[in-house]
Amino acid sequence: MCFLPGQVCRAPPHAGPAERSRCGAGRSGAGQRGAGQRGAAAGAAPARRGGAGSASGRLRPRGALARLLRGRTMPRRRGCCLPPLLCTLAALSLPLLLAAEPRARSCSEVRRLYAAKGFSQSEAPSHEISGDHLKVCSQGYTCCSQEMEEKYTQQSKHDFRNAVVELSSHLQTMFSSRYKKFDEFFKELLENAEKSLNDMFVRTYGRLYMQNSELFKDLFVELKRYYVGGNVNLEEMLNEFWARLLERMFRLVNPQYHFTDEYLECVSKYTEQLKPFGDVPRKLKLQVTRAFVAARTFAQGLAVARDVVSKVSAVNPTPQGTQALLKMMYCPYCRGLVSVKPCYNYCFNVMRGCLANQGDLDAEWNIFMDSMLLVAERLEGPFNIESVMDPIDVKISDAIMNMQENSMQVSQKVFQGCGQPKPLAQGRAARSVSEEHSFSARFRPYNPEERPTTAAGTSLDRLVTDVKEKLKQAKKFWSSLPGNICNDEKMSVGTVNENECWNGSAKSRYDFAVTGNGLASQVNNPEVEVDITKPDMVIRRQIMALRVMTNKLKNAYSGNDVDFIDISEESSGEESGSGCELQQCSSEFEFNATEVTGSSSKSDKNANTSAAARGSLSQAALLLSILFLAVQRQWR
Repeated sequence: MCFLPGQVCRAPPHAGPAERSRCGAGRSGAGQRGAGQRGAAAGAAPARRGGAGSASGRLRPRGALARLLRGRTMPRRRGCCLPPLLCTLAALSLPLLLAAEPRARSCSEVRRLYAAKGFSQSEAPSHEISGDHLKVCSQGYTCCSQEMEEKYTQQSKHDFRNAVVELSSHLQTMFSSRYKKFDEFFKELLENAEKSLNDMFVRTYGRLYMQNSELFKDLFVELKRYYVGGNVNLEEMLNEFWARLLERMFRLVNPQYHFTDEYLECVSKYTEQLKPFGDVPRKLKLQVTRAFVAARTFAQGLAVARDVVSKVSAVNPTPQGTQALLKMMYCPYCRGLVSVKPCYNYCFNVMRGCLANQGDLDAEWNIFMDSMLLVAERLEGPFNIESVMDPIDVKISDAIMNMQENSMQVSQKVFQGCGQPKPLAQGRAARSVSEEHSFSARFRPYNPEERPTTAAGTSLDRLVTDVKEKLKQAKKFWSSLPGNICNDEKMSVGTVNENECWNGSAKSRYDFAVTGNGLASQVNNPEVEVDITKPDMVIRRQIMALRVMTNKLKNAYSGNDVDFIDISEESSGEESGSGCELQQCSSEFEFNATEVTGSSSKSDKNANTSAAARGSLSQAALLLSILFLAVQRQWR
């Protein structure tokens, strides 16, 4: 026997002796009075309804139905004793009913972390609330208000950008610092070479050199202008230098004659044929051209790599990517799971989707890195600008010595080709001869031990060795970027505890496979909706910039100079979707003057051929017209 709170045990009128005894003798009187009143009321009711005054005139419920009907009227009674079975069921179900009653959990830890981000704690509820207002996170009971979800959205974008910048900034800094080091080295190398030549020639030639020093200054001015990106044709510039030097030297070795400008111009035309300086001009031209092309191209390659990393790492996720980032990073906070980190593969898919366009850069980036490594090997070997510029004064000095030794033969051949010059007056000729003798007596080869130390406190070999290692490490940077971000313990749980991580909806295992790299592979990404038909134009322009620079590096590796037209950021139609391959896009490059001349002659031939063809067609058309008129007249 069991009682509900506030109930008094009273035996019903139909109870047997055993049931009445359970309620106790002390309460029997009150029970009998209550039973008598209820019995009288029960007896009067049938008499009033049926008129027979007897219970036999109607059907009365019995057994369980009767007990159920009597139980319906219990709340109106002051108390009742429940049947044993029903009482036992009520006692057993009471803890379950109490446990099923919803209790609002505390959001204190979520509030604390929210305030730690710099947000107002008043926007965070103290206990769980209904999540009907949430747009991305689960709409069940939540610790996030609408304002919190909006600010977490911006925070997730901020965290994502920081993660990308943090990894790419190391790469950008590396390229930037190495470019500055190479640039400083090359410029100082030129300065040292010019100073060395000037000091040596002043000591060797004295006033004669100082009277003609602008010729050598112009040489270094043009070399510096080429290195910094000026429109200088090295081959033509060096040919001009040797022609001008021949003019000056020809006067010095023939001081008894007067030479007009027209005569000296004729002399310069014989430079290639006479080879007055021996084989030095040819060798030096080959060495300087290859070394300067490789050095300038390599330095430009470092600058291009720096700029590409800077522009590509400035990511701006799409709205769909932002939602995926919010769901991964901060939706578990709304569920109160502040210590549960995203699953590794889940993070991988989100990052692959948000960095889909960066993944497409990887193939061209790797080709570019390989081309840089090839040119670096050239700089260590035959195209070493340091080995060319350090002894350039010695090489020019050797050329001058060759001219002096062969001056008689050279002069005779020039006189045969350009005519006999007019002799000078007797006094002027004597002074010129004495200067020339002084010039010859003081001439001596340069002592290599007097050469200055290497530029920028280092050597080209050490610089190249260092940067080669960095270039190898930079390969596959963009394809490995999503994985490197997720390897950070702040971003995911890693490859351990795969069952105790946030999978986007609960603390459980993540079952989806990881998608491939690049934009096209994201069509099956389960976490980020990516429009594979709309590539990022900023990244497409960087892909084109890498292709152009790679083509230039390949030409530099072969010793060929190619000046390309820079692709500006404002250009349209030159990025992705143009279908332009390097071998086909001749409009993107300007080749050397010799190649342009050859192309022009071919174009002239093609133009003449086209004109001839058009003339033949016109004559044929005229002939057909005459025949048509003749036939028409005959037909009439």
